[in-house]
Amino acid sequence: MKCLVTGCAGFIGSHLAEKLLAEGYQVVGLDCFTDFYPRWIKQKNLSSLLHHCHFQFIEDDLNQVNLKKILEDIDFIFHLAAQAGVRTSWGKNFKDYLRNNIQATQRLLEAVKNKKIEKLIFASSSSVYGLSPFFPMRETGPVQPISPYGVTKLAAEQLCFLYFKNYGLPTISLRFFTVYGPRQRPDMAFHKFLLALLKDEPITLYGDGHQTRDFTFIDDIIEASLLAMKRGKPGEVYNIGGGHQKELAEVIEIMERITNRKARITWVETQKGDVLHTLASIEKAQHELGYQPKTNLENGLRQQWVWLKELYGQN
Repeated sequence: MKCLVTGCAGFIGSHLAEKLLAEGYQVVGLDCFTDFYPRWIKQKNLSSLLHHCHFQFIEDDLNQVNLKKILEDIDFIFHLAAQAGVRTSWGKNFKDYLRNNIQATQRLLEAVKNKKIEKLIFASSSSVYGLSPFFPMRETGPVQPISPYGVTKLAAEQLCFLYFKNYGLPTISLRFFTVYGPRQRPDMAFHKFLLALLKDEPITLYGDGHQTRDFTFIDDIIEASLLAMKRGKPGEVYNIGGGHQKELAEVIEIMERITNRKARITWVETQKGDVLHTLASIEKAQHELGYQPKTNLENGLRQQWVWLKELYGQN
């Protein structure tokens, strides 16, 4: 069986490709190396994959690549390629989000709509919920994103659903809640916080530190993706959370304990598009997929700390 992983050089995509290879699948990885963060980090993400005999890497843009050729013998598609980031999705940058999140998704769906594939699994985001009045957030609850990024992820979800309804394309959307762990993107909070501790620099914290997130370790995200591949119901959406909601101030305390360093915090005002709280109801994923997150926050952060020191050459 052969899988296509778009966004394969990224945080989640590289982990997913490794796991699929370990499970005995052939993998085609596609990535265009956008300049959202340094290329050398993505190349390092790929380092364990490039020499695997069942892995093929294609550097190209999903909006331009010859999809007919790539999709010839693909059984499963994991669509992770996207323009990431809530705070950078405003203003003139929005065109990149339209192109890489909506247009690229539509092009992929159009290319595969009449092909016989097993599943197409789309990586969505908790950002689609916005300022939800309901906690925990359920798949049947309102979706009212408050950032342009969240709008594009919801639009891509809807595209997946309409190709399911109109063409019978077996699409599934997974709403990931704040993913962390080794290879986390440098624009994400935990990477920034741990790097600041490593360099003894101030940590910039938005708001008052009492905002909460449902944090999900990368291994649990990958496990959920494979469970969706094997057991997920076409046309459905699943929340994938970590099962532990923490205030950011509490997270800093855990990081101080792990690193044995004292954080110096610079407080700034809340940014547009940031939500105050997220918490996933994972009952649907538990019942239909058999999903159960396994990694607690402190253990996950310890693994990210070890990786981050190695990445920046400070073991």
